[in-house]
Amino acid sequence: MTEALLFMLGLGGACGIVLSFASKIFYVYEDPRIALVEENLAAANCGGCGYAGCSAAAEAVVTGKAPPSVCVISSPEGISNVAAVMGMDPGTAEPHQAYNMCEGGTRATDKYHYMGVTSCKAMSVVFGGMRDCHIGCIGLGDCVKSCKFGAVTMGSHGHPVVDDNKCVGCGACQKACPKDIIEVKSMSEKLLKFNQKHDPLAPCAQTCPAEINIPMYINQIKRGDYLGAVQTIRMRNPLLLSCGRVCPHPCESECRRGIEDEPVSINQLKRFVADYEMFSGARIPIKCAPDTGKKVAVVGSGPSGLSCAYFLRRIGHEVSIFESMPKLGGMIRYGIPEYRLPDDVLDWEIEGILNLGIKSYNHVKFGVDFGLGSLMAAGYSAVFLGVGAWKDYELGIPGEDLEGCFTGIDMLSRRAGGEVLDLGKTAAVIGGGNTAVDCARTMLRLGLEKVYMVYRRTRKEMPANEVEIVASEEEGVEFVFLAAPTKVVGNDDGHVTHLEYLQMQLGEPDASGRRRPEPIEGSETLLEVDTIVTAIGQSPEASFKQDPHPRMAELELTRWNTIENDPETLQSTIPYVFTAGDAATGPSLVVDAIGGGRRAARSIDLFLKGEKVEPVVDSLQHRRIKESIFTTVKGITPRKRAKMPELTVDSRLDSFVEVDLVLPEDQALKEANRCLSCCRLCYNPDIKTA
Repeated sequence: MTEALLFMLGLGGACGIVLSFASKIFYVYEDPRIALVEENLAAANCGGCGYAGCSAAAEAVVTGKAPPSVCVISSPEGISNVAAVMGMDPGTAEPHQAYNMCEGGTRATDKYHYMGVTSCKAMSVVFGGMRDCHIGCIGLGDCVKSCKFGAVTMGSHGHPVVDDNKCVGCGACQKACPKDIIEVKSMSEKLLKFNQKHDPLAPCAQTCPAEINIPMYINQIKRGDYLGAVQTIRMRNPLLLSCGRVCPHPCESECRRGIEDEPVSINQLKRFVADYEMFSGARIPIKCAPDTGKKVAVVGSGPSGLSCAYFLRRIGHEVSIFESMPKLGGMIRYGIPEYRLPDDVLDWEIEGILNLGIKSYNHVKFGVDFGLGSLMAAGYSAVFLGVGAWKDYELGIPGEDLEGCFTGIDMLSRRAGGEVLDLGKTAAVIGGGNTAVDCARTMLRLGLEKVYMVYRRTRKEMPANEVEIVASEEEGVEFVFLAAPTKVVGNDDGHVTHLEYLQMQLGEPDASGRRRPEPIEGSETLLEVDTIVTAIGQSPEASFKQDPHPRMAELELTRWNTIENDPETLQSTIPYVFTAGDAATGPSLVVDAIGGGRRAARSIDLFLKGEKVEPVVDSLQHRRIKESIFTTVKGITPRKRAKMPELTVDSRLDSFVEVDLVLPEDQALKEANRCLSCCRLCYNPDIKTA
């Protein structure tokens, strides 16, 4: 017994020695991060990520073969934790989801009829498929068959529909689609997606400066999904309440229905759903990507600055807004009167943007209270300059400096800031644009008895929005056309008494295509007024260039005082400074500034990630897809366009109460049903409904 026990002990010792040597010889090191990463995966071992279980996926992350978002069913928190283990930027660790941009499907006409072909990939090899639309969905469902999670189905119109609640972003459907109409992107990638030449886009969506998916949100309205429509708009435009009130809707000029009938009232429908959310009693939650740790300074809180700040914050960057005025809003607060855009509406909209975690500082002027040096010292990695165009042009005629002479933006901003202005009883507004109309209508509301609008061309050439011109006519503004001011006349006290102008006649067209006004000799005319407001255009106020910081000398301006920039990336001549809005383009539409702010956010994001700041490949940007622009549209039953409700003239001139009202729900639904649900080539022939 003793011998046996000793033998066993000896054998065990020998085995221990052998194993000890073996462990030294055959030792395999396992990176401890693999276990940490695996702890933060879903532990489902489903294989949806393409790896044989969570252990293999964790190893792939650690070895750099897979991103932190490799797990297709992980939560954002789990992805962030994996990124933290790897010491990676958590802002890049977002879950992905599939989405389909093509809504044509069976609405597209067929070129050929194939017998026995059941695969999209096979059919695409034969002349690109059976549809006339060369980029559209073939519709045989390769994407549906590829999805292991039942997230993709074939919709009633023969194109794939993705269920966001089931989609895990594995990318199988994208790989299966030969037409690339299904894309798998993170939220940040979707927010910074821009219209490209190969996209299936309706003409209205191509024309929208903010690039909103118009047919999608109108279809959501048709289905009664008003909050879904808000979310669709907000993917491209965070100022839908403001745009719904002041946008001149260039999208409607390309509405296919408008070729045979009146265009759909796209902007009124945007306003309808925007107001619906505001009056619903609750805000729709807005998601933001995980924090990246990068800081961006946004100088100016007009539409471009607010838009840039919104998109930068949503993709995970820390943002601070610096504004010289007492309140945020820039030109849409201080240049647009309350009867068009009420302060409480703008306050509600801006509050929703700030609620994302954006800091704001008022009463601080760039180039005076702070500059590039102080921003860099405070840890900001990039700067967005959205300083607007606050400097009014002057006429350059004698007497402009007399008491009673104002410039348009100066007058409107002082009034918006609460200042009481002594304007007398009669006034002349010089100019024919939206600012001139706003000045004239504002002065009527301030109690003036007579307001003239003096313009050197005719009504036909006025650049103001037609609806604004009509409203000013209804309210009693008196137009003096073909009149070129030559002198301001004053009394002995140095106050305005008259405006002298020359009568004009139209000659040959100039570079803009409008007939050039030419003076009629000896036609000097005096107009008796107490106040003169010059509203003939604006440019950026560039005193910030006096900032002594050495880099400021590198910031170039154009001869119009706008900030020199690459028009596609909006990067200035200082690599970390970007710009958009009126500061970059000169006075333009609010919706142009919003679109520019989003484009600048994309470039800033590339800069912060250390990537090359380059334009969007094949970006449409003010261009059209030629094949999508029709001259005739068959199957249209004319149906009257919804008329915007508004206050009567008698009830609106004694206050700054909002004039234009929102469509009632029944009218909004009728108007939404006028939409033909266009895609690139497809549309629904009109079916007359009550």
